[in-house]
Amino acid sequence: MGFRNATFRRFSLSLGALLVLCALLWFWAAIQQQESTLAIRPVNANASMPDGFSIWHHLDANGIRFKSITPQNDALVIKFESSDQSAAAKEVLDRTLPQGYIVALQDDDATMAPQWLSRLRDTPHRFG
Repeated sequence: MGFRNATFRRFSLSLGALLVLCALLWFWAAIQQQESTLAIRPVNANASMPDGFSIWHHLDANGIRFKSITPQNDALVIKFESSDQSAAAKEVLDRTLPQGYIVALQDDDATMAPQWLSRLRDTPHRFG
């Protein structure tokens, strides 16, 4: 019986260490993803949005890479891999877009915290 207990204990400790290592790797990967978003909105409700192709052309001509360009609500949303890319894109678009558009940086990390807090507030919790 002593051999089985020692083997079970080693197995349990190994499994626990593996789970902790997986959790640390997952946490590190989540921290490394710092996706950033840029939103383009017209100042007036009557103004039309610039098309994604023209935005792509301006960014590509300046060597700025992006993940996606999608219309969302009343804005054109551009996703980048880093906040440096979105800041560079904001400078380019502020310079190249005609007057009448608002180009705003929106870091995804800043928007995630309020979403989680609202989910926690709105979800009923049962203890005991």
